[in-house]
Amino acid sequence: QVQLVESGGGLVQPGGSLRLSCIVSVNIFRLDTMAWYRQAPGNQRELVASLTSGGSTNYANSVKGRFTISRDSAVNTIYLQMNNLKPEDSAVYYCYIFSDRLSSKWGQGTQVTVSS
Repeated sequence: QVQLVESGGGLVQPGGSLRLSCIVSVNIFRLDTMAWYRQAPGNQRELVASLTSGGSTNYANSVKGRFTISRDSAVNTIYLQMNNLKPEDSAVYYCYIFSDRLSSKWGQGTQVTVSS
């Protein structure tokens, strides 16, 4: 059973930073896609950032220049560095992985609240 465990969420003031972590129970070097999604109350879940096995990244327009997705294969962890946070970034953030062998897997989510 593949497990994804997110951490790093919390309450932060506007302009602040957080780093989300997602520890994966399988070797992430073999994954085709790694991503972070978010869902705010009343909204659909949306892609925030993605990273392919080849190292290509993609970001939602709303977070470009502020968020960075990365991975550390040595510890099977996917990160989302979030800088200059805004109130509209408040949401539950979900880690996502995909591979042909595992199909799609989701983490349980971590809450990020940006408020003064």
